[in-house]
Amino acid sequence: MVNLSCNAIIPDGPLKPVEEIEESVRTTFRKDIYIKFLGAILEYGLISNGDKIAIAVSGGKDSLLLVKLFQELKKDKRFNFEFKAISLNPGFREEDLEHFKFNLKELNIDCEIIDTNIWKVANEMANEYPCFLCAKMRRGILYKNIEKMGYNKLALGHHFDDVIETTLINLFYGGTLKTMLPKMPSTSGNLTLIRPMVNVQEEDIIKFTKKNGIRAMNCGCVIEAGKTSSKRKEIKDMLENLEKNNPGLKQKVFKSMENINLDYVYGYKTKTEKFHIRENNKK
Repeated sequence: MVNLSCNAIIPDGPLKPVEEIEESVRTTFRKDIYIKFLGAILEYGLISNGDKIAIAVSGGKDSLLLVKLFQELKKDKRFNFEFKAISLNPGFREEDLEHFKFNLKELNIDCEIIDTNIWKVANEMANEYPCFLCAKMRRGILYKNIEKMGYNKLALGHHFDDVIETTLINLFYGGTLKTMLPKMPSTSGNLTLIRPMVNVQEEDIIKFTKKNGIRAMNCGCVIEAGKTSSKRKEIKDMLENLEKNNPGLKQKVFKSMENINLDYVYGYKTKTEKFHIRENNKK
């Protein structure tokens, strides 16, 4: 049985034909999903002519939708690019892997799967806290393979709510003010990471998934099955409650990352400089 833990989304009905799913991108979800996806690409300059873009596909709701959006974007004559779905298999159970392949086939997604034993290695090398090592290994292996294939960009499925939650996690638990950027260099420095769904809200992704009967994979990890990062879940629950009483609050948090006033902060740092307000007091 496929792993549907980790806050699984229960579809409204059976999986719809791929033609209907693709039609819903152009019609039912055009305003709330496709237009916002296209808007981010244009606003942040995420795609240039001649780009070779790899799309990271985990099998979850976000990455499956991201591929369908890129398939639709490919029809837009304003853009000249190539793309390919790439998935890293960290050691999925056979039933989960088969379900993932079923979704790829039914959704008409051509995806190259890179098999690894990351979960096994991470659990053996870091008994109590394997997640950090797992994430680091996954990034490293994914970047290396994508670079070797000749891609210059890697598209990730992070959405609006991921941005908000990450902002507050960094603020509350990291003592820093930073967020997920729509475009940035990879840690290897040889790829550009892009997040075309930063304007798309998770609730609309869930609606798209449920309405089309997509039984997306969730984490899949046999160690973390049924769990969500406690801090992220704490932030997610807090935001849900605050948004109910203060509609538009999440949008304001998002907007705040465009309106940081450096004249009214105690300090800031970039890759090349670090400033603290005490420097002004010396003048």
